[in-house]
Amino acid sequence: MWIKKGVVYKPNGSLAHSMSHAQVPFAYKHDDFLRVYFSSRDAQGQSRPTFIDVDYEDPTKILYIHNKPVLELGGPGEYDETGAMPAWFVDMPNGDIWLYYTGWNRSHNSYRLSMGLSVSTDGGLTFKKMFRGPIMDRSIYNPIWAAQPSVMYDNGVWRMWHISGQKCEYINGIPEPFYDCRYAESKDGIHWVSSEKPVLPFDDFLHAVGRPSVYKEDGIYKMYYSYRHTVDYRTDRNQSYRLGYAESKDGLDWERKDDLVGIAKSENPADFDYQMINYAHNYEHNGNKYLLYNGNGFGTSGFAYAKWEK
Repeated sequence: MWIKKGVVYKPNGSLAHSMSHAQVPFAYKHDDFLRVYFSSRDAQGQSRPTFIDVDYEDPTKILYIHNKPVLELGGPGEYDETGAMPAWFVDMPNGDIWLYYTGWNRSHNSYRLSMGLSVSTDGGLTFKKMFRGPIMDRSIYNPIWAAQPSVMYDNGVWRMWHISGQKCEYINGIPEPFYDCRYAESKDGIHWVSSEKPVLPFDDFLHAVGRPSVYKEDGIYKMYYSYRHTVDYRTDRNQSYRLGYAESKDGLDWERKDDLVGIAKSENPADFDYQMINYAHNYEHNGNKYLLYNGNGFGTSGFAYAKWEK
């Protein structure tokens, strides 16, 4: 099971680009330290990706805090003009790093999400948009939006698992989105074809899938994800995000095994993850397994880590 080790980082409000939130942490491995990318917000609530460097053995030991975003927002009218949230990093054969990310557009009563692709040629210190437009947007299979991809180059095929906005309903006067998890394939990592069938469909509780995180182990595809109900999920911990786990033999047909996730919300009201636990990403180092995850407030409380112990 996962043993919780404590909160790693929460912005203190001293940096203009990072006044609040350390959302959707992603573990990017370097030889001597672990770099954790995450989404942080400025005073206007606009998200940008940035990072910290931490000690491998004890990620609560922060070695460096980056003082600027690694990717800037898009121009007026572009899909990422009001927010850019990191999703997945891919090392390319030529040494470049591709960053798949979610672009935010605010609307008059809600928001719209699209997928962007950027590239770094300096080891991940800065990223530049590869295209002014998104690589995936709303479509016949993603009618509301498409976002937060988990990407893998697998046996000559680019594979993606992403969240897909399927509908939006007014609940208690608020337009609440319903989104499941879908699959897509690509020949080049840029042009994608989405599937019609969800890999994690709706049920009586799963009304939204947060940040699928897919990896392959011993020939089995494995996924951590977070899921919630749509009613009162911001205020009722019983309706809010918890972590799930699923497995697949082919990456297409998934079996939910949430009882094996090995980590749950705290039962202590004072704790970081009492209200919710979400947006997990796992990694390995020196034969040990670790999990980064968010807690209360969708990332306002920062992110924590856990270590797998049998």
